[in-house]
Amino acid sequence: MISRLFTISALLLGIALLLLGNGLLTTLIVLRGSAAGLGDGTLGLISSAYFAGFLIGIYLAPRLVRRIGHIRAFAFCAALLAACGLSYGLWVQPAAWLGLRVISGIGLATLYAVVESWLNYQALERERGSIFSIYMVINLGALAAAQQLLRLASPLDYTLFAVAAIFISLALMPVTWTRLPQPQISTTELMEFGVVWRAAPLAVAGILAAGLVMGAFWGLGPLYARKLGFERDAIAAYMSFSILGGALLQWPLGYLSDRSDRRWMLTAAAACAAVGAALLALTPQLLPGSRAALYASAAFYAGFSFSLYSLSITHLIDRITHEQMMAGTSTLLLVYGVGATLGPALAGAAMAVAGNWALPAFYLLVTAALAMFCLGQLRRRPEQPVIEDPGHFVPMVRTGTLVLELHPDTGESESATAP
Repeated sequence: MISRLFTISALLLGIALLLLGNGLLTTLIVLRGSAAGLGDGTLGLISSAYFAGFLIGIYLAPRLVRRIGHIRAFAFCAALLAACGLSYGLWVQPAAWLGLRVISGIGLATLYAVVESWLNYQALERERGSIFSIYMVINLGALAAAQQLLRLASPLDYTLFAVAAIFISLALMPVTWTRLPQPQISTTELMEFGVVWRAAPLAVAGILAAGLVMGAFWGLGPLYARKLGFERDAIAAYMSFSILGGALLQWPLGYLSDRSDRRWMLTAAAACAAVGAALLALTPQLLPGSRAALYASAAFYAGFSFSLYSLSITHLIDRITHEQMMAGTSTLLLVYGVGATLGPALAGAAMAVAGNWALPAFYLLVTAALAMFCLGQLRRRPEQPVIEDPGHFVPMVRTGTLVLELHPDTGESESATAP
């Protein structure tokens, strides 16, 4: 395993540097736009544009990679993403930012496709689950660390846009330096939505809710903290605590879900996320000025809301055969993408009308609705046996569809090799 990690270290380092830059940009754009006077609804639409671009990129990426190869596709899209990062600071205009966010989403989807298909090709069957877990830890760690880069300068300066572009550009170095053989990349197949719904309606509802609240979190979370009066360093801490809470709480939830009815765990997670959202809304009123209390509320909420994504995918894996896993989970990720595209726009519009409290209220509405839907399904449908082997909960964040080939439950990788 150690030798395998050394072999793929260039890919892992490349994705870490990439996410440091892109994670900083995601937060910085919201703060810079708000300081420039862009409204909450406009910022929500700009965030939605990124997820819309990501969805487009999922379908364009295989064609681009097949046309010019992995390394050149990575270099092309990293240069595009860095150029977009620098352009945000030059043109603080809604129309320009909408276009740049769509382009950024397309570029990042392609970068994920390159790295994930390469990791799939390099992973042996016995190592796939470990590599998957390491990849997820790097994703979450880089996103949390990226928030601390906000401390380097004011969002009003051009400095942070340049820093983000530097990290994205540095991601080129290890990936273009590698001598790993380049694999073939295939187009992800999808299962019909009706088949997925009949197999696991709770998984579909859970992944849609996860997309709605997580899209709003990434797109508008920094704006919520800023409107509470937080300065740059406090916003960085707020986002980092949220991400780390979302990462750490998934482990005990996953342990429990593997040993109980996963539908009840999804219901409980949704209900606890709703409680966390209520705390997030009430804390500024009940404990004004207490940043520690708000950080704790954010970590509690994120811990349960982040888990909705992983629980939904694992529940679907329980309900379909091994041969259906890639197609079924890819369809779920499409549903997630639709939710993530709608979430920031809806939450931003609500904030524009009702004020800052509307963001946690949006979280509360979505997660409470999910909990009620789950309870209704539990009463209507008795516990059903697992189709084949039960799935195993693995903490996940939204990346690309190809990473699912590394998931320990998806069966043996057809392209595994041992160079």
